[in-house]
Amino acid sequence: MNIAVIGATGVVGKQCLQLLDAGALPGVERVIPVASGRSAGRDLTAEYGLDLKVEPVVALADFDPAAADLAGLDLAIFSAGAPISLELGPKVAAAGALVVDNSSAFRMEDDVPLVVPQVNPHTMATRPARGIASVPNCSTIQLVRALHPLRALGNLERLVVASYQAASGGGLRGLEELASTSREVLDGGEPAETPSRFGRTLAFNLVPEIGLRDDAGISHEEHKLRREPRKILDLPALRVAATAVRVPVVNGHSEAVHITFDRPVTAADALDALRAAPGVRAYGEDEGYPRPRQVCSSVESSSLVHVGRIRADLDDPCSLLLWVVADNLMVGAALTAVEIARLATESTWM
Repeated sequence: MNIAVIGATGVVGKQCLQLLDAGALPGVERVIPVASGRSAGRDLTAEYGLDLKVEPVVALADFDPAAADLAGLDLAIFSAGAPISLELGPKVAAAGALVVDNSSAFRMEDDVPLVVPQVNPHTMATRPARGIASVPNCSTIQLVRALHPLRALGNLERLVVASYQAASGGGLRGLEELASTSREVLDGGEPAETPSRFGRTLAFNLVPEIGLRDDAGISHEEHKLRREPRKILDLPALRVAATAVRVPVVNGHSEAVHITFDRPVTAADALDALRAAPGVRAYGEDEGYPRPRQVCSSVESSSLVHVGRIRADLDDPCSLLLWVVADNLMVGAALTAVEIARLATESTWM
């Protein structure tokens, strides 16, 4: 396979390259990293310690999917933001490659599948009509992967979700800003509120909005948490209320989830269902609970969705409460993108 990774020098792009290097997608012959002009010509093979042959970085402005030297491109993983995906994604797909897009550009389009391989793999049984498959929002992925096994207990009627999202969700700039402002606070200073990657200073603080708010006061991130699970789970009437909070954690998103079913459920049954689900680690009351730093500490752990604090709602026998943690760069982006590509390679149409 010939693969392009667009946004190769960003936090998610780097994870994609490392997964490809580890053999997560078989049959990879050629990898073309694409990034901004500032990164053009960088040798990522040496820089990232890769054994896989990765060509020097191609500048976005020079990336032409119709060019002769890119003929035969099979797959392109986009992790460079919605504007780049909107501009280049359809062109790459029209040239014959499958586009797996990590941005929000196409997620809610009816003719673009929104894919979580552990939940709705059937959406990749045939080639997407537009040649584009979307990776959901990072916080959505871990949420639906925790919810999907619980559907065996009853129909989902209502979700109330509070997400606690790490600074790495703001990219390299977000991580650099958290580090610099944290040092400033520790040295006795007070960082300026603007300009800020997070809207407000995140160091030693919480910011209870992610993205712009609409006239109803709902933030962009909260709309994603409302809309995307409905599409992935094929539950258009599912009621979802979400609050998205940015926290001064380097990596790893956490979620407090309140689930209401159409019938009584027990925490014991939920624990059993989650333990039987592939790619999920469920914690009993005697096993502690997942925390972002520990979850992101190893490749094995960061590839799983971790669910703990599984307990009943004492005021409603039809409701459960969960604590869900996952590596937002791995599970929430790079690994899911590569797994979508793997679904395609295992089909008969690619």
